[in-house]
Amino acid sequence: MFKNRFIYFVLHIVMWIGYTALPLLNAFQNDSARSRVNPYTNTTYWLYVSVSSIVLFYVNSEVLFAKIYKKQPIRYFLGVVALILVLLWGRFFVRITFVGSDINKSLFYVNAFIQYLYVFGISASYCFFSDYQKQQEIQRENENERLKSELSFLRSQISPHFMFNLMNSLVSLNRKKSDMVEPVLLKMSDLLRYMLYEKDDKRISLENEVKYLSNYIDLQKVRFGDYVNIEFEVNNSGSSKSIEPMLLIPFVENAFKHGVGMIENPFIRVELDANESELKFKVSNKFSNDKKEIKDGASGIGLNNVKRRLELLYPKQYELAVSESDNLYTTDLKLKFK
Repeated sequence: MFKNRFIYFVLHIVMWIGYTALPLLNAFQNDSARSRVNPYTNTTYWLYVSVSSIVLFYVNSEVLFAKIYKKQPIRYFLGVVALILVLLWGRFFVRITFVGSDINKSLFYVNAFIQYLYVFGISASYCFFSDYQKQQEIQRENENERLKSELSFLRSQISPHFMFNLMNSLVSLNRKKSDMVEPVLLKMSDLLRYMLYEKDDKRISLENEVKYLSNYIDLQKVRFGDYVNIEFEVNNSGSSKSIEPMLLIPFVENAFKHGVGMIENPFIRVELDANESELKFKVSNKFSNDKKEIKDGASGIGLNNVKRRLELLYPKQYELAVSESDNLYTTDLKLKFK
């Protein structure tokens, strides 16, 4: 912000130096054909013209336009006219007092009015442009706040949805292998610690996200045992990179949600390949076309959630492909690191 203000300040100084210097450069040109004395050779007159132009510019931009134009446009234009008339009268007084009374009044007022009108035009253009820039900035801020609120809501959906699935896993495990409940609870505590303390960070290391996925998959292996063929392959050569927390887990959750149950020889494969510029994440699972199989009402929350988060956080930086072939459901994500 300070840098922008400084740049504007310097630009204004340069503009006024150039504007006020032009009459002087013209006044001191050696032109023997001139029959009249150029009034700008008089320091007092030149100073008044320069200062009055600056006054017109900033009184219009900082007072009249900023405080009156939008509320009372007629009063604004009357104020501008009154200001120009006062400056014209003062300019005429300085002209006849310090330069001389040998003057064509009509031509003087026309020339002076055109000059002030020119300054007013630049000032008004500056006002409209600045106002447009401010409105655009406000709009961007509002949009950012809206996106932050939406993103916060999307993130908040993950925890309850994930907890719902975890509790189902724990209940199932308790019925089948009660001796494994304690180690699984410890594993769940690691997952919950990640969700509570790192979920709200803007970015986390890819290495931590991979560890989180690994813990989740290990938990599912304990739950299903040999019933489900689970593969998890990681090639993380881009561990120094960071991503949105809990961005990948919904794909894996979805695979376990729809890849087990009334399915013969269920199979789930998770592949992650990352380098310094790109992340490739692929999840495949078998699925059943049997419409008699009923999923709970929470089905689909995870994937819809993550799709929206990708749109918000990685616009034009990702490719997401979903395919179904030979009872195999595959989600393929390619994400370019920022």
